[in-house]
Formats: sequence, C-alpha cells, structure tokens
Amino acid sequence: MQTTKKYTTWESLPDTLTAQHIAEFLGISRRRVYELFQRQVEHGGIPHFSIGTSKRVEKSDFMKWIVRLKEKSEVNQ
Repeated sequence: MQTTKKYTTWESLPDTLTAQHIAEFLGISRRRVYELFQRQVEHGGIPHFSIGTSKRVEKSDFMKWIVRLKEKSEVNQ
C-alpha cells in the first residue's frame, strides 16, 4: 500500500509542526529534518523549540525559514 502525502500545502499544515510534518511537506526524511534542527539558524538550521525530547516548529517560523533560504539562494546565483 502506497502512502500519500498528507501535508502538501501551507493550508494543510497545522500551526505547530513536527519533524514528520516538515519531512512530508518538503519531501525529505525525518532524519534530515532532525539534522537541520541541530544546525544553528544562522547556518541554515530550522528554528524550533523543545517539549521534553520532542522538537516543534511554529508554522510562521517555518515559512520565514523557507523565505530566507530562497533569498540566500537567489543571492548566490
């Protein structure tokens, strides 16, 4: 049975995201998302906060992170 993406649009994402939400939205592995959590935000890391051992990301912070990556990519072209 093939799994389909549940989170494919901004509107489909909840206000507080998990690594799974981000992985599904970006089409990358959860492991890669956790690697991005370990990076400093200034070096391309995803801004997040912890609840115990769980990592969470505000949807608005995630959107801003993507915009910053796009702007940085445009400058480097």
